[in-house]
Amino acid sequence: MEGVPVETGERLQLTAEERERVSLAVRAAEQHTNAEIVPMIVSRSGLYRDAQYRAGLLFAVSALTILLTTEVLWLPWGWHAANAAWLILTTILAYGVGAWLGTLTPFIRLLTPADRLHHKVTLRAERAFVQHAVAQTRERTGVLIMVSLLEHEIYVLADQPLYQRVPVARWSSVVDAAVSRLKTGDIVGGLCQSIEACGVLLAEVCPGRPGDNPNELSNELVQEP
Repeated sequence: MEGVPVETGERLQLTAEERERVSLAVRAAEQHTNAEIVPMIVSRSGLYRDAQYRAGLLFAVSALTILLTTEVLWLPWGWHAANAAWLILTTILAYGVGAWLGTLTPFIRLLTPADRLHHKVTLRAERAFVQHAVAQTRERTGVLIMVSLLEHEIYVLADQPLYQRVPVARWSSVVDAAVSRLKTGDIVGGLCQSIEACGVLLAEVCPGRPGDNPNELSNELVQEP
């Protein structure tokens, strides 16, 4: 299992040709191994509602601080009830603006710790591993390669028996093969590079047997929100 941060876009519309390119990469990678590779792209791995609360609180406190420190400019005739009402209303509006901005990708990444982003990607990959039956191959040799766009991360998750046969550094090489292309925004190219590297690795530790290499899992790209 390995996760590495990469620079990617947040929304991805793939053409039929691009999806076919990924499928062909999986087919080619599985030619010489009994393992099964499942490619996946998700828009995000978590909702990150806490980013909304943080952004809302940050904007509310900032607005209140600015108003109180500049009262000489907007409060020349002294305090009265209407002034307090305006302070409260402005603070509430600032919180609402901040909470809305906290739903946007740049603010989510800015206000969410890197370890939390990585943890969400890990959980999403583990859930997808089960949902898409990657663990149900005959010899438990399934591998999920997932790109999570909002978090800028690619994650490789192998079934436990297969994972134990390969040093962690070798799994890292599967991710490294994709990073340079992913950083330039070439999501499909990076994913295909990772699939190819994974196929080479799997051919070494889990070689295919002539006449006994069924295609147990679909080669199609899985794409989810």
